[in-house]
Amino acid sequence: MINYSLIHQLLHEIFLGNKLIKKSIFELEKIIFLKKNNIKNNKHLFITGMPRSGTTALLNVLNKKTELCSLKYKNMPFVMGPNISKLFKSKKLIKSERYHKDNIFIDLESPESFDEIFFLIYKNNILFDELINFISLVLSSYHKERYLSKNNNNYLKINDLLNIFPNSAFIVPVREPLQHSFSLLTQHKNFIKLQTKNNFVLKYMNYLGHYEFGLGHKSWFKPINYIDKFDINYWLEQWYLYYSYIYKRYLNNESCFIFAYEKLQNRKLLDSLANFAQIDMIDEHDFKISSKKINLDFDKNLYFKTKNLYDNFYD
Repeated sequence: MINYSLIHQLLHEIFLGNKLIKKSIFELEKIIFLKKNNIKNNKHLFITGMPRSGTTALLNVLNKKTELCSLKYKNMPFVMGPNISKLFKSKKLIKSERYHKDNIFIDLESPESFDEIFFLIYKNNILFDELINFISLVLSSYHKERYLSKNNNNYLKINDLLNIFPNSAFIVPVREPLQHSFSLLTQHKNFIKLQTKNNFVLKYMNYLGHYEFGLGHKSWFKPINYIDKFDINYWLEQWYLYYSYIYKRYLNNESCFIFAYEKLQNRKLLDSLANFAQIDMIDEHDFKISSKKINLDFDKNLYFKTKNLYDNFYD
């Protein structure tokens, strides 16, 4: 998230903290800007996977492709009205490192996963027509025909999204489990400190449906043996449950491109990804693969299970 002023924080609380206001903005947006464009059969791209698996890096790289567009920070807090948001000129902000402290820098032109705000409004019933309308409005605001989304919660919506957009493609990176779990644990501690110091950070993440870590964290799957979120084994077990779900349901799905994050600098893999997504060549220098030294005790049997599962995605 961006370091918002007190006025911007108040605007976010007003326009994101009230479901009726968000729906009203959406209805007004449709009345003014919605056109009858048939976007159902376009090849939209949906990036999903656990946070800290490379999804943001992929979003930033793919967002450079001229045929794609995504929601951006400049659409905040009027995300439900992407065309209306253009009427409000925001002061340009110098790029700054995001709160994750992971060397990813953002400004108002940076893409982000804001479409979960839509899904939170219609969480009990994904209204197919309304989702088509919403994405159509985003596309018209940027004069594009293909939508790009990064949403870590879309792993639960793949089949629904394919029913709506049958030609869509899903990109799912899978990171080495111990490195990934350590990164999740690190960010959990980081955001607890941030949210304890600044309550707006917690409210902001809740508005966006970001429950990945911090005081508002929600498990992706019901824990089995580990419930302590300050224990790396909790995150390792969640990793196993999450990617077991992906493996069983989508490994052989032709609409899904599932691969090891550690291969993002492999030319052959990137060419296959570009071909799958029907985009121009991807530069291997756009990705940096990091590995940390981990001195924490972890369940060796659990890690063995996760590593065996990971190897299926690496091959």
